[in-house]
Amino acid sequence: MQKIVFEKPYKFIPPHRGDWWPAFIRDSGILYRYLKKHEGVTGYDVRHTDRLRASLDAGHGIILAPNHSRASDPLVIGRLTGEAKCLVWAMASWHLFNQSWAMSWAIRKLGAFSLYREGDDRVSVSTAINMVVEAKRPLVLFPEGATTRTNDQLHTLLPGVAAIARLAAKKRARTGGKVVIHPVGIKYLFGGDLKATVAPVLAEIEQRLSWQPQVHLPLLERIRKLGSALLTLKEVEYFGAARSGSLWERQKGLIERLLDPMEEEYFGEIKQGGVVARIKDLRIRLMPEMIDGSLTEEQRQRRWLQLADLYLSQQVSCYPLDYIKQPTTVDRILETVERFEEDLTDVARIHGHMTCVIDVGEPIEVPVGRDRNAEVDPIMVELETALTAQLAALAKESPLYEE
Repeated sequence: MQKIVFEKPYKFIPPHRGDWWPAFIRDSGILYRYLKKHEGVTGYDVRHTDRLRASLDAGHGIILAPNHSRASDPLVIGRLTGEAKCLVWAMASWHLFNQSWAMSWAIRKLGAFSLYREGDDRVSVSTAINMVVEAKRPLVLFPEGATTRTNDQLHTLLPGVAAIARLAAKKRARTGGKVVIHPVGIKYLFGGDLKATVAPVLAEIEQRLSWQPQVHLPLLERIRKLGSALLTLKEVEYFGAARSGSLWERQKGLIERLLDPMEEEYFGEIKQGGVVARIKDLRIRLMPEMIDGSLTEEQRQRRWLQLADLYLSQQVSCYPLDYIKQPTTVDRILETVERFEEDLTDVARIHGHMTCVIDVGEPIEVPVGRDRNAEVDPIMVELETALTAQLAALAKESPLYEE
């Protein structure tokens, strides 16, 4: 399990407010050298910058709402800001500030401030609202709430973007100002040799399973066989045996096995909604007693096991049904193999040869009020529709895989 939860009291980390450091890190090339070395991004294609520039020139409070398929997403936004000649603020999960002093220093200098996902972080939300109201820089918010590694498929959006946008719009309306949300589609296109790239990764995973390398199989069949084996291992761990049914039924069943008992224990009922939102609610319930020291050691260790189950449920949810069903693309295959490796080892190796397309969508104007009878905020519906359309269009640029 990656280090995303910390057993210590949270303290809000504000952003660096100056302009010199973020501009220097971006314009000196440090940012792009980092992205090339640590994320494999070697090229950029920024589209429709004029849409963002028009909102900036109009003086609007701006939220940039990108999809979030890779860890590099917040940093590649720097390419967009360079072309739009602006800087940004960004809300970032607190765990990112706890990885190393260098990372904490850098992301803060770039304009990021912390969000505590395991609690009610009113300071962070208030900071975000005020930044949109001030309209000095756009604010970057990732509405999916987690990295998915499924570039062509948007996961369930969390409602926080609309809440922040509406509260900011209400404040700006007092002086005649507006708030807009720009959906931003981020797409990665792999330009290397796919078979040569994934072959050693697959071989290493197969060896971990005590298999002989399955080099005799066509690539897609090899990946599907490996994916089925990895799912079966978890079914044996949690159910005692492999399960029958379709892949979707098996994934859904494992997620229910992981989440339902915890929700029954802590909430007295099984929750509905997206997996990420359900996980967030459970973490909020699990963490306070771990931090305040009121648990026995046995109870504390049990909570850590439950947190590991939450982590696994999110991993399982990030394998969309039929994502590599033929015909499929080079990029989807690479993403799937990367996720296999990351889920097993917590780290996916860097392959390089990655071009990042950044597509700025048309602005969505945020009204002050909303229909309280609507089950889902209309702003979130409009944002989801726009992002889904952008990703569908960008997905067509991925080359089809041919055996």
